[in-house]
Amino acid sequence: MSASTDAQSSRRPKAAEVSQGVPGWLVALLAVASGMTVANLYYAQPLLSTLSGVFHTSTATAGALITLTQVGYVIGMLFLVPLGDRLEKRNLITVLLAVTTLALLATGLATSFPMLLIASLVSGATSVVAQILVPFAAGLAPDHARGRVVGRVMSGLLTGILLSRTLSSLVSDLAGWRVVFLGSAALMAVLAVALRAALPQHAPTTTLPYHQVLRSTLRLVRAHPALVRRGLYQAAMFAAFSAFWTTVSFVLTGPRFHYSSVGVGVFALVGAAGAAVAPFAGHWADRGLVRPMTGIAFVVAALAFALAGFGGHSVIALALAAIVIDVAVQASLILGQHTVYQLDPAARARLNSAFIAMFFAGGAAGSQLGSVVYHAGGWSALTVLGATLPLLALLYWSTERRRPSTAEQGTANA
Repeated sequence: MSASTDAQSSRRPKAAEVSQGVPGWLVALLAVASGMTVANLYYAQPLLSTLSGVFHTSTATAGALITLTQVGYVIGMLFLVPLGDRLEKRNLITVLLAVTTLALLATGLATSFPMLLIASLVSGATSVVAQILVPFAAGLAPDHARGRVVGRVMSGLLTGILLSRTLSSLVSDLAGWRVVFLGSAALMAVLAVALRAALPQHAPTTTLPYHQVLRSTLRLVRAHPALVRRGLYQAAMFAAFSAFWTTVSFVLTGPRFHYSSVGVGVFALVGAAGAAVAPFAGHWADRGLVRPMTGIAFVVAALAFALAGFGGHSVIALALAAIVIDVAVQASLILGQHTVYQLDPAARARLNSAFIAMFFAGGAAGSQLGSVVYHAGGWSALTVLGATLPLLALLYWSTERRRPSTAEQGTANA
C-alpha cells in the first residue's frame, strides 16, 4: 500500500463515527464536560458537618447551602438554558463556564457563610452548562444515531452525579474542603478553554427576543403532551432515586453498619455502575423501543426497592439495589430525552429546560419526602415509598396511547 493511500486511510473517519455522525473524541469530551459541570451541585453534600463547624452554624443552617445550590440550578434551567436556542451555543457555554469558575473560586475562598451561600447560588445557576451540552450533542447527531450519542453524553453526566460525593469526601479528607471547590474552579477553567477550541459553531435556532423565548417555553409545554408526560415519568423516578440516596447514608452510618462519611462516599461508587446502561438505552430508543423499555424501567425500579427493603441488613443487597435503581432511572431518563428532543428540533434547549426542571422538582420533593418518611417509619417505610413512586408512573404509563398523534409524530412510541 502506498504512502498516499496510508495517509488517506488515516484521515478517513472510523465506521462507528460515520454511523453516529459525530467524532468519538467529541462525544467523549461532551460526556466528560457534562459530568464535571453537574458535579458542582453535589460536592457540598458530604461536607455539611465540616462546613457547619468552620462557619459556626447549625447543621440545619448548613443544609441551606444545598437548598440554595439547587435553587440556583432551577433558576439556571428556567432562565439560562433557553438561551441555548437564542444565542450561539459555543459563546454561551464559554461565558457560563467563566462565571462558574469565578463562583467556585469565591466558594473555596469564602470567609463567611453568607459569602459561601451567594457563591453557591451563582455556581449552581451557571452549572446548567451540562443541560446545554446534551441538546448540543443531540443537534450534532443524525436522526438514526441521536439516541446513542445522547446516551453516551448522558452516561458522563450521570457518572458525574454519582461520583461527585465520593470525590468530595476523599479530597476533603486528604486536603481540606477548600481544595474541593478550588480544584473544581481550575477544572472549569480548563474545560472552558477545551470546549471553546473543540466545539463547532452552532447558530441560534430562533431570533425571538429573550422574553419571548421564555414565554415560548411555556407554550411548548402546553403544545406537547409528550413533554409533560415524560417529565412526570422522570419526576417520579428521580424522586425515588433521591429518596434512596438521601436516606441510605442514615442506614450506613447507623448502628447496623457504622460507616464513616468517607465510607458512605465509597459506597456511592457502586451507583456509578448504573451509568453503563445509558448507551444501551440510547440504542433501544433508536430502535423504536421507547415505550416498552420505559414500562420495564418502572417495574425494575420497584423491584429494586423491594430488594433494598428485604435486604436492608446486608450491605451487598443494598449495593445491588443501588445499582439496579440507578440503571432503571438512567434508562428512563435517556428514553425520555430521546422523545423530547424529537418534538421540535428548533427548540431543543427550551424543551430540555422544561423537561429537566420538571424532573429536578420531583427529585427535590423525593429527597424531602424520603427524609420525613425515613425518620417517621424507618428504612422499611422508605422502601415502600420508593417502590410506590415508579408503580404510580407505571399506572400513568398504562394510559399512554400506543400510537403518537399527528402533533407528536417522530417521537417513536413516545
